[in-house]
Amino acid sequence: MKALVLSGGSGTRLRPFSYSMPKQLIPIANKPVLEHVLEDIRDMGVTEIGVIVGSWAPQIAEVIGDGTRLGVRVTYIPQDEPLGLAHCVTLAKPFLGEHDFVMYLGDNMLPEGTAAIADEFREGRPAAQIVVHKVADPRAFGVAELDTEGRVARLVEKPQEPKSDLAMIGVYFFTPEIHRAVESIEPSARGELEITDAIQWLLEDGAEIRASEYRGYWKDTGRADDVLECNRYLLGSLPPAVLGEIDEASELTGRVRIEAGARVVRSRIEGPAVIGAGSVIEDSYIGPGTAIGQGCTLCDTRIRDSIVLDGAAISQVPGIHGSIIGRNATVGAGADVDTYHRLVVGDHTRIEVAA
Repeated sequence: MKALVLSGGSGTRLRPFSYSMPKQLIPIANKPVLEHVLEDIRDMGVTEIGVIVGSWAPQIAEVIGDGTRLGVRVTYIPQDEPLGLAHCVTLAKPFLGEHDFVMYLGDNMLPEGTAAIADEFREGRPAAQIVVHKVADPRAFGVAELDTEGRVARLVEKPQEPKSDLAMIGVYFFTPEIHRAVESIEPSARGELEITDAIQWLLEDGAEIRASEYRGYWKDTGRADDVLECNRYLLGSLPPAVLGEIDEASELTGRVRIEAGARVVRSRIEGPAVIGAGSVIEDSYIGPGTAIGQGCTLCDTRIRDSIVLDGAAISQVPGIHGSIIGRNATVGAGADVDTYHRLVVGDHTRIEVAA
């Protein structure tokens, strides 16, 4: 079995970050979302992975490389413009050949993994097997209606009156039969080849379509709030360790990870939290749910429930929460302040926080 990862989207909901980096490289618990995806695929026992890339291809390739570091082999497949998920299958056909494959949206987080579902697919080999998850409001999703045997009876895109709460969450398993379906469908009203239409075509053609429910934590990391929520969740299971330097005047409580080369001076860190390699934390408080990237500097600052990307510097800010600070950004106090601030700061930005 091979894998196809879709990583070509523009990420408009994550601006300003998506102006300067692909959304799939946003770090969660100090690891890019795309790395989490590739590791899940590797844990299925799949090592041949095609990654659909758009204009951010060089940046993605710089971080992921050929996949050796993650124990996989990555082939990059360019996409000039986003024309639908099924269009990605067409682009990848020379790579996929006649292999079964898993298609995985590159901004989805399923930290409990989908290896067991992959095994179900290998054993039964239906023409398509979709991964579904119960959601509170199915009207925002493609919804699968199942029969009593667990087979898919109908797929409905964003139904106003849903008959099921099982949403398709961006992981699909296919046999080569999907290529015939993709070749048979027409673009939707928005001008895209929809994978839902291709699966529905297989269903109407008499093919077996199955659904497997993923019961773990799931998040589409398309918005800043979703990224922060997912970061909090993953930090809760991060193995604690002190690989850097902690002075005697500092205090660590809870699940805290200090990476090699990091220094903590006269500071308090309350986990779950991670401090990236080479970062310096001085006279500061780092609260729960916070991930500090590599090479950051925080001085005389209080921060919690936030993500600070590599190379950022924050000084004399007594309260930051629920924030994402971009790469090499600088945040400093411009006047005396005594409240918590919520910030979404893009790369290479300078911010002065005033009362």
